[in-house]
Amino acid sequence: MNFKYCAILLLLKASVCFCEAQNQDSLSEIKNRPEFSWDKMPLYMHLRKNTAFTKDEIQYLAKFSLITFEKTTGSRSFGSTEKGTIEAAKAVKAINAKLKILYYKNVVINWGTYEEDELFLSEHPDAYLTDEAGEKALMPNGKTSFFDISQDYVRDYWLNHVDKVTDNPFIDGLFLDANIKALVPSFFISRVGKEKQQNLMVGYHMMMEELKTRFGKDNLLIANIIRVRPEFIDEGRAYLKYFNGSYIEAFEHEGFGMTYEEYLAKGIETVQKSAREGHIIAMSLGIGDALKNAEEGIDDARKSLSEDGDFTKRLDYLLGIFLVCAEKYSYVYPHDGYNVKTSAVWLKMFPQYKKKLGKPKGYAVRDGYIYTRSFEHLDVWLDIKNKKAKLNWK
Repeated sequence: MNFKYCAILLLLKASVCFCEAQNQDSLSEIKNRPEFSWDKMPLYMHLRKNTAFTKDEIQYLAKFSLITFEKTTGSRSFGSTEKGTIEAAKAVKAINAKLKILYYKNVVINWGTYEEDELFLSEHPDAYLTDEAGEKALMPNGKTSFFDISQDYVRDYWLNHVDKVTDNPFIDGLFLDANIKALVPSFFISRVGKEKQQNLMVGYHMMMEELKTRFGKDNLLIANIIRVRPEFIDEGRAYLKYFNGSYIEAFEHEGFGMTYEEYLAKGIETVQKSAREGHIIAMSLGIGDALKNAEEGIDDARKSLSEDGDFTKRLDYLLGIFLVCAEKYSYVYPHDGYNVKTSAVWLKMFPQYKKKLGKPKGYAVRDGYIYTRSFEHLDVWLDIKNKKAKLNWK
């Protein structure tokens, strides 16, 4: 087994024992925390649109405290994701300078629409990750490639690219995606073999250490990192030492030998621990059923929605899940996919978002698979076994 790989695994396992104290130290250094209030439901926004936003859309976005502009943002109108994200951020910050905006960058997947990535790869074809036969390793869609972050110069390129974009005054930090693909062996072993997969993991840790050292004090770093998986160290909490918080997706699940309620209860417990330590939580919860692309990890696409009674019950259930987890600097985005051109919830502020919430009176109380929690203006009852919730507004 690769010596560096073994050393990193030992360090990570040891870090679980003291990560809470270590995380508290790093959290105290955050300069770019988003604004937070318990007055109403604390909302997160995560979206993409490959054309320019309208004035009404910019006004809508300015209502949020924390926004991630996803891959492809503005790429058709402005020529690249980099330029499109900066233009969108500039427009939103002209209305609300206090909100925090994250630039989306995948740690390993080459999603395209990034002008600098295309130039780099055209000049350095060896930067592509290849399989054991020397062919490009690909995502399930059969066309999207990867960066080979086991190579020093590829990691240097990624870090320098991030440096340029986050240096822009309208960008407050970075959203890092596909961390789990780099850390869970099964994803890349099936594509490139065990030795290369281990080298990719080592490269990932080296890149994240450098990221934290170079950008951690001046930029908000939020990663898609907390996830319940048997082979994932401490459900990803051990890796929070690199970041200021975690984005949450695929929260409702069943698998790995667990029922739906067992899996969700474990996820709730993990997020509760992290939120109580002061980590930023950006919780993304799908309202409609996931479509094929979401299941394959390509894009979180959802079935179309209609605002009927079932929709209200589903939204209450998702908000109930969030509220039994939430602490200061926790935010939620119930959604039906991130492409706003196909979203039914885009530009909507539902009644639950407008009502007074107030500070929590304590942590959530669990009895089996039922959770209860009280806020100043709301009592929450949540039953995750039967997928029901009651939000009793005072």
